[in-house]
Amino acid sequence: MLKKISIIVAFAVCLLFSVPVFAAETHGGVPLNGGYQANLLEAINRSFNMDGAGADAGLKKAMELEPDNPTAYALEAMLHLFTYEMCFTLERRQKEKESIIFYSEEALSRGERRIAGHPNDSQAYLAMALAKIAKVHWAIKEKKYWVMAQETSHIWKYLEMAKAADPNNYDVDFLMGLLHYHIDHFPGLTGFLSSRLITKGNRQKGLQEMQTAAIKGCLLRDIAQAELATVYLSYERQPSKALPIIQELRRRFPDNYNFYFTLGVTLAELRRFAEAETVAAQIETSISSGASSFVPELQPRYYQLLGRIHFNRGEYGRAESNFQKAMQDKSFYNIRTMARSLLYLGMIHDIRQERKYAEDYYRRVLKVEGADGAARLEAAAYLKTAFQTNGKLNDG
Repeated sequence: MLKKISIIVAFAVCLLFSVPVFAAETHGGVPLNGGYQANLLEAINRSFNMDGAGADAGLKKAMELEPDNPTAYALEAMLHLFTYEMCFTLERRQKEKESIIFYSEEALSRGERRIAGHPNDSQAYLAMALAKIAKVHWAIKEKKYWVMAQETSHIWKYLEMAKAADPNNYDVDFLMGLLHYHIDHFPGLTGFLSSRLITKGNRQKGLQEMQTAAIKGCLLRDIAQAELATVYLSYERQPSKALPIIQELRRRFPDNYNFYFTLGVTLAELRRFAEAETVAAQIETSISSGASSFVPELQPRYYQLLGRIHFNRGEYGRAESNFQKAMQDKSFYNIRTMARSLLYLGMIHDIRQERKYAEDYYRRVLKVEGADGAARLEAAAYLKTAFQTNGKLNDG
């Protein structure tokens, strides 16, 4: 149960290096250090464009400018966390894990010294919360559940301190909103434990906090916008609200393949199938040509996108074929794709009124370590009540 709580925290904030930030000049009405802040912003933007080396260089420059400031170290830990999740070899993962631990500890030690002299430094508390998130991720992978529970509770404490020190630090609103929103989705004992260890879930409050951060935030403003897009698409079932956000992110960062996949899914959910297929074709061409960051390991995600387009069209035979192709790659980096493909295969069997087969697929989703939260929630719901669609059965 505790594992599910912390996975949400670590994964969601890992989005820090999946969405851009704007070059804000003030935070809470206070001028920011131009050189230091400029390097942080440049690093985040480079990472966002899949330029890990450039991002690392920018953060190292920031550390040289202000070696006692914990923010660059916390962001470095998050950079390695992002790289850890995106890499395709176990050897590289081990190296990234070591860097996560090193930089999170450096951020925490500098943060503690910082607040000892400046107890109202909101940014230092925020940096420490990010460092704790990196440590939670490490504890998940090492299956150190007690450490995970302790570190998760510290995250909320630091966020409260950051907000108390500076009520205008709207970046904190984003992280608080994220937790309020997602904890509200945990049922039974999981919800009880998370409310005791972190805070009580509140879907509406969490949504409002993220919306506030998306408008008023500084470093994490666009992160809040991207998370809102995910929430609109996967939880609120309002793809029309997600679409303009994703379109703008893809325009600004064309080297980030994640936005192509998300855009394709969003268009499919809106039943704009011709546009969704155009995006899928762009992805296929980029993978085939080796353009930018479009590596061959993305092929399963391409098949899953095709499957979702055919599924929403009611072409269940074609959808099933593509979901099966998406599952052929059993590598660790394909876990999320496999889990969601299993979910859709269960939904297809429900549509065909093959309930026993459908239930088997839903149970398999729940057994997948690393499956995304929305897929797990849907699988659990469809185990209780069969998936239904108003679409006409077409197994072509």
